[in-house]
Amino acid sequence: MITLPEVRGTLTANRPLADLTWMRVGGPAEVLFQPADVQDLSDFLAALDPAVPVFPMGVGSNLIVRDGGISGVVIRMGRGFNAIEISDDTVIAGAAALDAHVARKAADAGFDLTFLRTIPGTIGGAVRMNAGCYGSYMADVLRAVQMVLRDGTVTEMSVDALEPAYRQSALPEGAVIVSAILTPPKGAPADLHQRMTEQLVKRDETQPTKDRTAGSTFRNPAGFSSTGRADDVHDLKAWKVIDNAGMRGAQLGGAVMNTKHSNFLTNAGDATAADLEDLGELVRKKVYDSQGITLQWEIMRVGDRLGADTAK
Repeated sequence: MITLPEVRGTLTANRPLADLTWMRVGGPAEVLFQPADVQDLSDFLAALDPAVPVFPMGVGSNLIVRDGGISGVVIRMGRGFNAIEISDDTVIAGAAALDAHVARKAADAGFDLTFLRTIPGTIGGAVRMNAGCYGSYMADVLRAVQMVLRDGTVTEMSVDALEPAYRQSALPEGAVIVSAILTPPKGAPADLHQRMTEQLVKRDETQPTKDRTAGSTFRNPAGFSSTGRADDVHDLKAWKVIDNAGMRGAQLGGAVMNTKHSNFLTNAGDATAADLEDLGELVRKKVYDSQGITLQWEIMRVGDRLGADTAK
């Protein structure tokens, strides 16, 4: 049993997580902590036994929680972390601010963060994954990130210290992002909003936005430099090698590789987390066997599998 410090936020034991993820699968958090603000988060982590694992969670848009749930403390940011502040040359966005909302607010002020408009999730996740599309990445506009370390220390790290790469960044173990300082280029608000409208139309035409997915399942296997900063120079895409392996529409239990876009692993209605992860692993095997390419997961998979001592 975890000994928990007193908080001003909310602590919930054995909180089911399925309803907090886009995939709608997974077991409970041993403890779910929703901090009131940065100080509440800092005090909690400073007092929490260092041996207790913590997992920061956004809106669950790029996540599979395994059926056995997550041990330790899941930290989910809420209203105290979703502010968006705009000045003459910067946009400061809280970790819980939705990417799409930040893009719209920035466009209103003449800042170009349009690439965030179609990325599901929050700013915290976008920083952690160096999210990007349309040739732009968080690393291109990120100046620094404020975070609370596992020992409760509140600190700031520059973008270079984060060592951003394609779909990853080097955050300290156990660190919780609380806000990001962005320095995006400027543009005419009307032009920026028009661009986002066109992006949404394109996305809805090509992606299964109405289905239960977690976005792109696998990283594109080639075409990006070590920085992940708009260096996609090859045409090799994950959906293409999945198609070549004959796995578009493949099913396992309630999981399916979406027929509209084969790099979208989908809960067709009654999938378990194991169905989804096992189908993903089957796809990886088929792609490797047929083409010699090892696909890397883009969706984060966390927690314990039922009936297993250790997670994959």
